[in-house]
Amino acid sequence: MKICFVIMGFGKKTDYSTGRTLDLDKTYKHIIQPAVKKVGYECIRADEIQESGLIDKSMYALLIHSELVIADISTYNPNAIYELGIRHAVRPFSTIILKEKEGKIPFDLDHNRIFMYSHLGKDIGADEVLRCQKELEDLIKKIANKTEVDSPFYSFMKVEPPKISNEEFQKIIKEMADKEKHIFAIVENAKKLMSNDDFNEACKYWEKARKIVSTEPYFTQQHALCKYKSELPSKNVALTDGLKIIEELEPDKSNDPETLGITGAINKNIFFENDDIEYLNRAIMYYGKGFKVRNDYYTGENYALCLNIKAKLETDKDERTYLIIEAKKTRQKIIDTLTEIIISEEFEKYDNKKWIYATLANCYLGLKKLDKFEVNQKNSQQGVFY
Repeated sequence: MKICFVIMGFGKKTDYSTGRTLDLDKTYKHIIQPAVKKVGYECIRADEIQESGLIDKSMYALLIHSELVIADISTYNPNAIYELGIRHAVRPFSTIILKEKEGKIPFDLDHNRIFMYSHLGKDIGADEVLRCQKELEDLIKKIANKTEVDSPFYSFMKVEPPKISNEEFQKIIKEMADKEKHIFAIVENAKKLMSNDDFNEACKYWEKARKIVSTEPYFTQQHALCKYKSELPSKNVALTDGLKIIEELEPDKSNDPETLGITGAINKNIFFENDDIEYLNRAIMYYGKGFKVRNDYYTGENYALCLNIKAKLETDKDERTYLIIEAKKTRQKIIDTLTEIIISEEFEKYDNKKWIYATLANCYLGLKKLDKFEVNQKNSQQGVFY
């Protein structure tokens, strides 16, 4: 069977040119993988063959030999850009570039033909999935039996591309299959367990993924999240263990919204357990920084909540006033952001409408606008948005 090698980031990645975080696993699972398999290719994603943070022999062999390579450069992922560069250097044709429609296009690629799609962040709308699957299938069929040059390198340089023998390539493929260390399968199992609130078992899968690809922060983030939510062997121990895991990503120096949000959540929950105000101060710092980076409503809501808790404990009148005003401004900013989303044409494609209305309800409650609180609470509970 022909092989399609997929180059892309995996898990949740933040596009710093837009401040948006995209779950790239959704792109692979709902668009790329179904389209590739329907056309008759074996689909292998880059993370499924990594055993370390380094590109090894298997990666180079697949970049040289694969009949098709699809590269999703959304969020300007450095690994994906690097691997795409290798593919362009070793194969003149049969490379497809994908990108989410927002965010910048790297200068060296802005003259290439790029397949654009729309991502909602946490998921992709059903209509967009169907459109992209069909158009990607058609594009694969179109280039399958052609040798039209799509590599910028070979457009200018008349040289022979490197080759690898079929025997050596088949040996590498067999070695990959025998190892049974496919990250995508591990991650899917972990996500399924998380959806069933089995955080203890999910924690084991994320830890396994971290050991295979130790340089991927997404696995560390999810490991820390599941560890503290497992509440095992006790709630306090789980929180402490979760904090140790997330601190490997150096949240004090980080601008990654996911790292900051999880660190804030752990510190907030430690405060709830032991009433040590220093943990509340840290939760405010991490949530606040994360909200400023991405303007994420979940992080912002927690930031406002922690500010209000601190205000109730504050003895200095001026400091208490500042905390209350900052919480009020944060909630109003969230309301403005979510209201724009609701009135936009894209809102019908969102799969998290329930949580958007629930967040609006909480924000209006915090601002003591009870009439609007009740409307949005009713919307979130009764599903009027479907």
